[in-house]
Amino acid sequence: MKIELKKITVRDLVEEYHDDGEGGVRGYGGKLDIRPPFQREFVYKDKQRDAVTETINKGFPLNVMYWAVHEDGTYEVIDGQQRTISVAQYVIGDYSLNGRYFFNLQDDEQERILNYLLQVYVCEGNASEKLDWFRIINIAGERLTGQELRNAVYAGPWVSDAKRHFSRKGAACPA
Repeated sequence: MKIELKKITVRDLVEEYHDDGEGGVRGYGGKLDIRPPFQREFVYKDKQRDAVTETINKGFPLNVMYWAVHEDGTYEVIDGQQRTISVAQYVIGDYSLNGRYFFNLQDDEQERILNYLLQVYVCEGNASEKLDWFRIINIAGERLTGQELRNAVYAGPWVSDAKRHFSRKGAACPA
């Protein structure tokens, strides 16, 4: 597997960011699948989400993220979905931090956030190498449930449909 470190600005990350629910979550100019089929739903609590944004706002280092590259040059998030969505939602105005929305910040404050450099390891490899890497890097952080690990191995249309019905908050039965 080939692994390369890239530095991506928040500005580039949130370019063309959109969350279409079932249609997916995309960013990075439409080239990044932020919630590929094996990823779980957004699980951060407000405190965790705010901590990501505060880290960026203060210019502190944020944990590295991992993306996989596809043959067509697009990417998918292997690790960093929660952080990516947190900062993107702040920049597009979905929530405020300390009572201030992104659009209420001074120009220099907005630029500091938009120019913040994220460290992203991009990997190229076959599907089994990528899934193995996903399993290994997800040992720390928010613990994956057994079902989430199974979703990573058995990704496909049936799993995506089952997740739509059973893995979301308020679903028919808990995940």
